[in-house]
Amino acid sequence: MTLLSISLIRFGKAKILGYYDIEAEDNLHSRKLYTQANILEKVIVTLIIIIAIGLILLSSDGIRKIGVGLFASAGVAGIIIGLSAQKVFGALLAGIQIAITQPFRIDDAVLVENEWGWIEEINLTYVVVRIWDKRRLVLPSTYFLEKPFQNWTRTSGDIIGTVFLYTDYTIPFKALREELSRILDTTDLWDKKVKVLQVTDSKEQTVESRILVSA
Repeated sequence: MTLLSISLIRFGKAKILGYYDIEAEDNLHSRKLYTQANILEKVIVTLIIIIAIGLILLSSDGIRKIGVGLFASAGVAGIIIGLSAQKVFGALLAGIQIAITQPFRIDDAVLVENEWGWIEEINLTYVVVRIWDKRRLVLPSTYFLEKPFQNWTRTSGDIIGTVFLYTDYTIPFKALREELSRILDTTDLWDKKVKVLQVTDSKEQTVESRILVSA
């Protein structure tokens, strides 16, 4: 019955998520559902396994008697175990809280621990971030509730990028702006919202120009 229940839950999750394409360009709603469904599945499967093990143990008279004896003398031991398991339960609760509040979702672009990457896995006790250079950063779920981090795709994929140019004073800024417009007009990545070229600093021999572009 345990195996059947777990199989039905996984089949139902796959059936529901089959209607949503996480590879689509506008996939915010799909990523929300993927995140909630994956964590909810892990919570339910864990509970089913715990209940199943408990029922199996209770079905044996010998083990049931041992269990009753342990419960009768488990006052101090329960306190010790509770204190030692505090972090474990804290991590589990943090994973559930992330599923409900969703400060980030599967495939969100984040900046965490000075590393930039994408959320690859969200588990009950830890989160895996896929770094841009293919490394994996594994962090406990509690980290994201206790420390600040940047989520670049929290509500949408819109972002503004910055490019700095360092030139001499003979640079023709009109021609520079025209070239920027030409480059942006040839790409579908530009959303046509922000296109700015400004001088931001000047030194003895160089001029600093900043380009702001939205995508």
